[in-house]
Amino acid sequence: MASKKAYSSKSAILTITASSKVSVQIGTKFFTLEYAESRSVPNEPGVNIEEERKILWDTVNAEVDAQIEDVYNTYETVKKKKSRK
Repeated sequence: MASKKAYSSKSAILTITASSKVSVQIGTKFFTLEYAESRSVPNEPGVNIEEERKILWDTVNAEVDAQIEDVYNTYETVKKKKSRK
């Protein structure tokens, strides 16, 4: 029996997508925050798909981190206003 040669994909990545999601408890409430982003990747020399993925992951994770910070800051502002009453 002849050995079958492994097929190597010839497809090009045209779009990459990443999403980040986290659930956090702030005070007595739980929040689920999420962000997703897709990017078109040019099929041309010099494009490093691994670097593109890393940059995209960093972007979506930073956005979720910013959402957490925004929710926390809002919570703290409301808490301070309530304590002044």
